[in-house]
Amino acid sequence: MPERLPLTFIMITMALDAMGIGLIMPVMPDLIREVQAVSLSDAAIWGGILVASFAVTQFLFSPTLGNLSDRFGRRPVLLISMAMMAVDYVIMALAGTIWWLLIGRLLGGVTSATHATASAFVADISHPDKRAQNFGLISAAFGIGFIIGPVIGGLLAGFGPRAPFIAAALFAIANLALGYLVLPESLRPEKRRPFVWRRANPLGGFMQIGKLPGLKWMLVAMFFYSVSGYVYPAIWAYYTQEAFGWDARLVGMTLALYGTGMIIVQGGLIRIVMPWLGEARAVTYGLIIDVLALLAFGFASQGWMIWALTPFAALGSIATPAITALMSRRASEDQQGELQGVLGSINAMSMILSPLIMTQTFFWFTREGTSFYLPGAPFLLAMVLMAAALAIFLSVLRRPA
Repeated sequence: MPERLPLTFIMITMALDAMGIGLIMPVMPDLIREVQAVSLSDAAIWGGILVASFAVTQFLFSPTLGNLSDRFGRRPVLLISMAMMAVDYVIMALAGTIWWLLIGRLLGGVTSATHATASAFVADISHPDKRAQNFGLISAAFGIGFIIGPVIGGLLAGFGPRAPFIAAALFAIANLALGYLVLPESLRPEKRRPFVWRRANPLGGFMQIGKLPGLKWMLVAMFFYSVSGYVYPAIWAYYTQEAFGWDARLVGMTLALYGTGMIIVQGGLIRIVMPWLGEARAVTYGLIIDVLALLAFGFASQGWMIWALTPFAALGSIATPAITALMSRRASEDQQGELQGVLGSINAMSMILSPLIMTQTFFWFTREGTSFYLPGAPFLLAMVLMAAALAIFLSVLRRPA
């Protein structure tokens, strides 16, 4: 199968998915206040509930959809997920109560298999030596969409808090139509396997994938890595405001700088250095960079240090596609969807746990009367978790595959 056209479509899918998420971020507080008639602080609590509900259902159902893609193929799972995501956005656009918003987020979490199934699709169509590079491309495409989405969402917010949801639904419908026309099936019938319920849940999927050589501990390393990495979206705005007095404009500019750096690394640099480094060394160097960056953020004392550190921190993003490709090598063709589903569950669990842990750490080290004031404390905790991920990964490399 020609690789370029399907990969281009998957990149468009990832960019549009991320744009759909980013489109609605600027208006969620206003929409919650509109349907619930509450204060901004109360709206923030409901916003947290909506995010957590999305992550919980994503955690529970990612392995199910990954296993379904191993049974029925990538194309139907991707197309159905896109269709249900469009329905989710329509529900959010028309919601008149907080409960309809909650239903929309629950549905969105259940059908958010796009990234996992798309990664399995990429594994199907890529030569093993090019998987890390192609995983990097779809991560870069997601990053591009995530940068563009909030900008468009902020502009559309002038038409009301429901306008970005309508736009997101239209994007999802257009993407569904494009996928129906051009998306081929990547998993040949003879490579499919029966759907088994005991494997189609986070615990069962983890145990099954964990039987493969070295993957159990690599999944544990991935969990520590993910929890650590979510420190940035969890406390960045609070940290920079507390430590340096930044406003939303400066916060957004540094996030855009990091996103741009990540796109350059995962979309371009990885294709240059991967043939030279190899996947294992790319993961190792990426994790070392992450450890050093988190340590530096933890003790940064002036705002200019953040600007200097952010491009360096973005270099660490080379680890994500490299470790995904390394794990993909150890899974058979009929387990790629299952593996990506397990990784989706790990990511969702990290999305649930990390904000709770990091914001609590930030609170205890910045609250009035604290005995040890340190706004960067969450980054130091994240550094410890990242160092644990590095130690586990290095121990796995010492064992035979």
